[in-house]
Amino acid sequence: AADKLFSLSGLFAVYKPKGRTSAGALGLLKDRLLAEAGVQTNKNKRKQVLKTGHGGTLDSAAEGVLVVGIGKGTKMLGTMLTGSKKYTAIGMLGKATDTLDATGKVTEEKPYDQVTKGDLENVLQKFTGHIMQVPPLYSALKKNGERLSTLMKRGEAVEAKPARPVRVYSLSLQQFQPPLFTLDVECGGGFYVRSLVSDIGKELSTCATMQELTRTKQGPFTLEEHALHEDRWTIDEIARSLEHCSSLLPREPSHKKLKTEHPGETAVICE
Repeated sequence: AADKLFSLSGLFAVYKPKGRTSAGALGLLKDRLLAEAGVQTNKNKRKQVLKTGHGGTLDSAAEGVLVVGIGKGTKMLGTMLTGSKKYTAIGMLGKATDTLDATGKVTEEKPYDQVTKGDLENVLQKFTGHIMQVPPLYSALKKNGERLSTLMKRGEAVEAKPARPVRVYSLSLQQFQPPLFTLDVECGGGFYVRSLVSDIGKELSTCATMQELTRTKQGPFTLEEHALHEDRWTIDEIARSLEHCSSLLPREPSHKKLKTEHPGETAVICE
């Protein structure tokens, strides 16, 4: 089992549940694999024993596809940052929070009765294509080496990052049951769905906050076909998944450093 584990190499996808950080999901996966292989290490040592990483953070309050690299596959994670991602998001009209999602404190409440389905659909056109977006203050973006979210939680004053160019390939309204609305979004790297929902609320002369978020696709990896749930986090299942997913990847991936659209983005690799 140990020999098979350490021979694994490539990219595959797992399902990250709500309430767990991306790093936490990766740590649990690594613990499961090392335990199955009979490899006993302390937490500091395990990083050196098995090389894994994920291709872009998914918020702890969100669920869905998390792309994982193992072995030499960690060198290919940068491609996940530049590829497109798909999300299903549920927004709520009439309330705003400091985190722009349901985990934060309510900072504003406004009436929303005037908003119609047609209003929402018309507004979405303004957020499609190449647009400018201000990232949320509670985010993984860094200032002086520390995450903005960490600084905010400590009560430190944090200035909003300047608006930056992002790309929305498609945006559609799937459901509207006031105050809730459901969106399908396909976007490029560096895009924050929380900010999109908040901006839509402002454009409708009210406010809005994201209630739920599911990443349904990252690059070529989809939630339905490729994401392994926790009960399938075994050496054999991952070996099968790596083989199944190998056809999704370039034959000879470049191992040069990939420039991402946004310098703040990083693929997380645990040596």
